[in-house]
Parts: sequence; structure tokens; C-alpha cells
Amino acid sequence: MAQSAVDAEVTGLERGLIELRRDIHRHPEMPGQEWRTAGVVARELRAAGLAVTTGVGGHGVVGILRGARPGRTVAYRADMDAVPPKDIVGGGPAPAHACGHDIHTTVALGAAQVLARLRRRLSGTVVFLFQPAEETLSGARAVIDAGVLGRTGVEEIHALHCGPFPVGEFAVTPGYGMPGQDKAEVTLSGPDAHDAARRLAAEIGALATVSLPQTPADIERIVADAQMPNGPLARFVAVRAGAQEARVNVSYRCWPQERYTEVREDIRRLATSYAGAEVHFPTGPFPAMVCPEHDARMLARHLRRTLGRDAVTVLHAAFPPFSGEDFALYLDRVPGTYTFLGVRAPGAPITTAYPHYPDFAPDERAIGIGVRAMTGWIAQRTHRAQELPGGHGLSGGS
Repeated sequence: MAQSAVDAEVTGLERGLIELRRDIHRHPEMPGQEWRTAGVVARELRAAGLAVTTGVGGHGVVGILRGARPGRTVAYRADMDAVPPKDIVGGGPAPAHACGHDIHTTVALGAAQVLARLRRRLSGTVVFLFQPAEETLSGARAVIDAGVLGRTGVEEIHALHCGPFPVGEFAVTPGYGMPGQDKAEVTLSGPDAHDAARRLAAEIGALATVSLPQTPADIERIVADAQMPNGPLARFVAVRAGAQEARVNVSYRCWPQERYTEVREDIRRLATSYAGAEVHFPTGPFPAMVCPEHDARMLARHLRRTLGRDAVTVLHAAFPPFSGEDFALYLDRVPGTYTFLGVRAPGAPITTAYPHYPDFAPDERAIGIGVRAMTGWIAQRTHRAQELPGGHGLSGGS
């Protein structure tokens, strides 16, 4: 499928997509409560001629588009939920689309509309997954448990996420992605348990090698560090530890994910230095999202061909170090890619493009750019013959 045909269709749809995003933005819904957004998504997919299933893993929506030519089955995922008030930096009065999921949903709808219009030139099948409850890291599991991947025969899956990069630029993540998460609870006893809990929380917090940003300059530094080969974020531990009465609650992320064993031992060592301390890890660590390196570099080549050589930056660290992604669960089952869509307007503060900040205000020009890039990429991936020697598909998932 020629990229020029994709670009022509996007040009005609772009204004309507921006209005669609604004409508979704005005009606943010909590994780697991995305009934209105799901209704909008289903309406738009049906209007484009896709086969639609609703109520998947909660309020999830699946749209299936079959091309006119034989080919592979490729999935594209978009998350629909808004950020809960407690997860907005500084807190907020209500849920808000402060993470860009309204942009993600709109880009996916745009790609579905364009590919539907170009169905006669499309090979294979595209499965659009509009997922609920990403913010709580529960939606992907629910969609997978509903059997969507197996039932549709998905061979690979792709997604993007808004990022603090200049509008028009993408950041690819070969061999990296986002960290997982682990949690611990430590209970102390004795007459000084309350004071001991506060001391222990400070000691566990000192395991961190990276701290939450306090200023825009801190964010700028983290973004720069993520683009530095063998930089300070190539290996890290990010820790939150708080004392409540005689208990310490710990939540931490690390990279690479094999470090969880090491960090758990560090927590046990610190805790057991207090007489009578009991350490409990409620569950196993939530897995890190690791993007297959070869596949990310293939995507980078596609983006450079589509948007120009300066349109792609490469991340050399899991980013951001304080956030996770349940897209990890899909990549544990099938290969794919995950990339950051630059949404920072020229001259705008970085907080307007950094997820979960209250002044998050992405440049809406990113919508058309995202649709152009991802539509062409999906159409390329559904072809039987791939770039790899011998015509094989993407490499195995991590």
C-alpha cells in the first residue's frame, strides 16, 4: 500500500479526528468505567465498516478489518481510560485525560478509518483492540483472558503512547520499554514500632538510584538521560516507601527486570535488621514491557522513510522510569512494537507533554502524524513477505 494513498486519506479525515479527540477529552472515564468512550469507539468502527465486538474484558471494544488480499493478522492496541485523580501529579478533583489515552484512541480510530477506505489495497487482517483499565494495569489481562489473541490468530501487536518529544518526532525503544512493578509490606512490632517504621521507610527509600522529578528541569534531564547510551537510566531502581503506624508499604520499579530478585533481598536485609520484622511480598512482580530490539529498529526505518530521517530518536533506557504498561502482557505472548508519539508543541513547557501532569496539553497536530505513521506501518506488517531474509515475520517476543 502506497504511503501517498494513506497520506491523502488522512488529510481528508484530520479535522474530524481532532474534533473526535476533543469530544473524548471532555468526557474522561475512570479505569473500568469507559462505557461512553467504548460507545463512541464502537459507533465509529461500525461506520467505517469493521466487524465490532463490545464488552470485551469489561468495556473493551474489538474491531476487525479484513483486507481484500491474503496476508497476516496484525493487532493494534489503544487504551481508553483516563487518569484517576490520585494519580495526577499533585492530585486532581476528577479523572482527566492527562496521559494521552484520548489521543491514542483517536489515532487508532483514524488508522481504522483509513485502512477501511483502502481495504482493496490491504493485505491480511487488522484487529483493533480498544482496551479498558490500562491505568490500573488490569485491562490487558482482561482482554487476553477473553481470548481475543487466540480467537483472531494475532501474529503481532503494535501500539504508541504520547511522549515529551517534539511534535512530529517518534521515540523508539529497541530492547527497552517500561519497567514493571513490585510491592512489599513490612510489619514491625515492639514499643517503638512506629518510629522504627519511619526509619526503615527511609532506609528502603535510599535504595533508589533515580528520584521522582520535582521541577521541569528534572524532567528535561530524565528525557535526556533516556536517550544516552549506557547513561544513568540504563540500570536503575525507583522506590516509594511510606510508613503508616507500624507498617512500611513499598512500591518499586527497576531495570532490568532481573534486578527484582536483588532488590527483594535488599528489602529483606534492611527489614530483618529490626527485631520481629515480617516481610511480605503480596504477589510476583508485574512484568516489565520489553520491546524486541530488531522489531523496533524495523519500525524506526519505516518512520524515517515516512516522516524523514530527523523524525526518529532512539531511547537507550526504560522510559519513564516511574511508570509501567500492561502492554507488557501482550508482548509476552506475541512480538510487536511500542513507540512514543511526540506531542510537545514548540516552545511549550515539558510538563504539557509529560503524562500525568495537570497541565498536560498535547499538540493536536500529533494526531494526523500518528495516523499516517501507524497506518502505513500496519499495512506493511500485514504483508506475507517481510523485510527479514527469507520472508519471515517479526522476531519472537521478549
